[in-house]
Amino acid sequence: MSDLARVDTTRSGATQLVRITGELDLSNARSLTDALAHAVPDDVTLVVVDLTGTTYVDSAAIASLFRLSQRLRDRRQDLRLVVPPVTPIRAVVELTRLGQVIPVDESAPDLPVDPMAYAALPPPGAPAAPSPVAPLPAGTTSGSTTDSTDAESDLDTAVDEAHRSR
Repeated sequence: MSDLARVDTTRSGATQLVRITGELDLSNARSLTDALAHAVPDDVTLVVVDLTGTTYVDSAAIASLFRLSQRLRDRRQDLRLVVPPVTPIRAVVELTRLGQVIPVDESAPDLPVDPMAYAALPPPGAPAAPSPVAPLPAGTTSGSTTDSTDAESDLDTAVDEAHRSR
């Protein structure tokens, strides 16, 4: 069973630093990125998502980061990721070419160390809440109304390869 991700935020001027620790997978990726998109104030111009403490990502998490990037771009806000070379998820980030869409840095910017946990996410060790969304019928996919694309399949394959190569 995967740990729920924990999110801590710090703001300095027009920069919002978001630190995510734990695992991002199908069970929490979409709700996490939706919460982040809503938690970022409109007057912030840069959102830095620090994935240094993230221990696992799957294709759903990568797809959610792409969606978050587009949402922020639509709001005229920039997104940067922090993924140090020694983290367990670095291979996935490289194989999925996430860095071609979202700039990836090796370290987080120096900001004040007064994190504020985002209230929509449970604290570490809290039991997982059941999903408010009813399960989809067999053979259907979430997200768009179109069938799975080759790009989604390629993304799943790249994530699987990255995890096997660790």
